[in-house]
Amino acid sequence: MNTDIATSLSVLPHGTPAMNVLLVFGVLLSFGTLGGLLAARVRWLPTITGFMALGLIVGPSGVGLLSREALDGAQVLVDIALGLILFQLGVTLHPWIALRNRALVVTSLVEGGATFAAILGLMVWIGSPPVVAVLAAAIAVSSSPAVLMHVAHELHAEGPTVDAAEALVAMNNVLAFLLFSLALPFALRDSKVGLETSMLLPAYQALGAIAVSVAVAWVVTRIALLTRTDEHHFRFALVVGAVMLSLGLALAFKVSSLFASLTLGIACRWLQGGSRLTRVQFGGGADVFFIILFVFAGANLHVHEMIKYAPVALAFVLARSVAKMASVYGCGLAFKHPHRQSVSAGMLLLPMAGLAIGLVQTTSGLLPELGAQVSAIVLASVALFETIGPPIAALALRLSGDAGRAAAAPGDPESVPPKSPSKSAAGESA
Repeated sequence: MNTDIATSLSVLPHGTPAMNVLLVFGVLLSFGTLGGLLAARVRWLPTITGFMALGLIVGPSGVGLLSREALDGAQVLVDIALGLILFQLGVTLHPWIALRNRALVVTSLVEGGATFAAILGLMVWIGSPPVVAVLAAAIAVSSSPAVLMHVAHELHAEGPTVDAAEALVAMNNVLAFLLFSLALPFALRDSKVGLETSMLLPAYQALGAIAVSVAVAWVVTRIALLTRTDEHHFRFALVVGAVMLSLGLALAFKVSSLFASLTLGIACRWLQGGSRLTRVQFGGGADVFFIILFVFAGANLHVHEMIKYAPVALAFVLARSVAKMASVYGCGLAFKHPHRQSVSAGMLLLPMAGLAIGLVQTTSGLLPELGAQVSAIVLASVALFETIGPPIAALALRLSGDAGRAAAAPGDPESVPPKSPSKSAAGESA
């Protein structure tokens, strides 16, 4: 009898149960929703700030409900959320229409070049090694699509400023990845990696991501042609499947999953024909992805590093902000855009998060010693941008007059009607 009892007790958990992916998922959504509800009670405060605040409280820097190991084990949740957000951003950009838009191309190149030069100069001035300076400058070109898209959805914002900002953010992230890929061979050579490897690896990661995304886009757009007009739920499932497929293939072939998700959206827009795949709206379900992403970001904030590297991070934030806003405003003057639109578009480019973190992780994986130096500065700056970014984005949308233009669909206050493809940011002036 005692043996039977002992055997039965042996199957019970001992001590505090370990956190698993499902528990982390539940904690992220539950506490994130609480943070969003509390933030919604303050009219001027974006819900993203509430998500991040609750993430900080339950994370390792707070009460420790989510440990660093639990967060690392649940990274796949963030990859999926960010992949879907990058896909949504990518579909706003038709490659050929974008390249024919002179204002968009010039503004993107000038703004990206000014940001790269400003951060490169700052990093060299503070004494960073040249390779670290170049990698940090390339990462600084990127902008956060998640902040822009969530705040725009929350404020029911639609119009020329949102369109221009979405196009510029998409171009920013493509340009940041390309600059990073060009800088990586020099970083690898500096770390005594062979010449052939240092040249082929970055090219393989970039071209491999494009190949994966184009292949997946071709398959899913062909499947989407079989759907009828009213079968939007099938197209939504197809979009999620496409993003998951591209992420899985990117992981299997060891190419950039973030770049694959972004280029998947661009490729689907290019190949869609009559599939209507890129007009899929995530509706209220999109909040799940945003909550996961920003609560996770808040939980991952390194308060100690923020304090330690505060002076450098503040200089980084200031230099990057001035470069982006001044260059976008200057290009706006040159192309005779309204002053408010130019100022607001520049402000919407300031948040920096997902792709920047992904590129830092890539650097750390390939070059641990250099990665530690890059991540210390960039992640402290990302923490500041994630903190100030949502309120700045909300202010920019209100300043531009785009806030409130997208009326909610009848009977569904959470839904926002899809934008007409003819009014896409790629087809309008930047």
